[in-house]
Amino acid sequence: MRCYALWMAFVGTSVGITSTHTFADFFEDSQTQLKFKNFYLDRQYDTASSKNWGSWSQGVTLDTKSGYADLGVVKVGADLLAQYAVRLDGRDRNPDWVLPYEGKPGTGKQAREFAHIGATLKAQVAQTEIRVGELLPVTPVLVYDPSRQLLTTYNGAWLESKDIKNTKVTLGYIKSINARYENQPMDLGLWPKNLSKDSKVNGMYIAGVDYKFNQNVQGSYFYADVDNIYQQNYLGLSYKENLNKDAKLDTHIRFFDNRQSGDALYGKIDNQALSLGTTLTYKNQTIGLGYQQMFGKQGSNPSAATGAPYFPTLAGWVPQPYLDNWGVASFVRKDEQSFGMTYSYNFAGWGINGLKATAKYWGGWNIDSHYESNGVKSGRGTEDEFNFILNYVVPEGKFKGLGFEWMYINVDWHNVQGQISSLKENRIATTYTYKF
Repeated sequence: MRCYALWMAFVGTSVGITSTHTFADFFEDSQTQLKFKNFYLDRQYDTASSKNWGSWSQGVTLDTKSGYADLGVVKVGADLLAQYAVRLDGRDRNPDWVLPYEGKPGTGKQAREFAHIGATLKAQVAQTEIRVGELLPVTPVLVYDPSRQLLTTYNGAWLESKDIKNTKVTLGYIKSINARYENQPMDLGLWPKNLSKDSKVNGMYIAGVDYKFNQNVQGSYFYADVDNIYQQNYLGLSYKENLNKDAKLDTHIRFFDNRQSGDALYGKIDNQALSLGTTLTYKNQTIGLGYQQMFGKQGSNPSAATGAPYFPTLAGWVPQPYLDNWGVASFVRKDEQSFGMTYSYNFAGWGINGLKATAKYWGGWNIDSHYESNGVKSGRGTEDEFNFILNYVVPEGKFKGLGFEWMYINVDWHNVQGQISSLKENRIATTYTYKF
């Protein structure tokens, strides 16, 4: 019975223990991990007045998942996720969206330490599961973010059901977001602008279905409504095929339609996004290609107090990986078209197990830059991004599971409103997970 004492303390505040037999699987099937992450970020702007942005931090996460106690028709359980990070060093005058920051850029200060603690109650009937509390969703309309030090998570309720053959139904309600750089939950808003104090958002409502037509083809439809901000419809179709024992193909097409919702607190939103991608894996190599295009009027003037000039995402730097061309540059500006290429190599083919290198390039063009100079409307803008990622995970021995990752990012903008400087960024992460 792993971590029995920990579970007794946690469960005593969430569910009533009626018998040792009833809760045997609750403890016996529990899983507890202690995760360590050392994270360094350095961002250099070419022409910004303050060029150095970044920090170095150490994080530790306790991730505990129970099994299920059998109460007859219903099975119940509980999970706990406790995250903590301390700043070891940093350019504490600038925000880097890794650590909490108080004040205006250049005059404020990064926090010395911060933490997230969340619990989740879960219940299961047949192949339907309900989770209430802290959530880590992965859907086309909402995902959690593991890209920095602490995770971006959410608070609410979530239902997933696989009771219908070849079908997964998802229903969700999100009350607030635990952003990766905040000490406490935030009300929902629209990136990059925060809501005024007298504005009201009653959460985010989600409904979706994934259907597997056959072993190769799967379709998805999701609907999301961020109350009084935006509505989003998503439609996706994917095709996967094992071409032979050494090669496999993965192709998809994804479409988003975004409109304002309710009181339209950020003004009118009119955006559609088409995203197509394909990857071919042959032995230890993977090649990927992607094309993406933005449509629609996009919303109000982005320089106004309200307005949504981009593909709408939640405030808190929430990513949208279901768009093929998504990076630091995002490639979601008005009228933008973009193309992406990816190449990955697994060095197991050279006998170096655990080592993998990935190069990515995205290029965006035809950006409506939204502004005029001396009465003349600016021309179309462009943006380019290159990423190089090197991963190594110790495959065996005493330090099995110890991971290292280096990520280099280079972004260039030309004639894009709000982007006056190109940037270069390095991220270095060392990770280790201890399983009890």
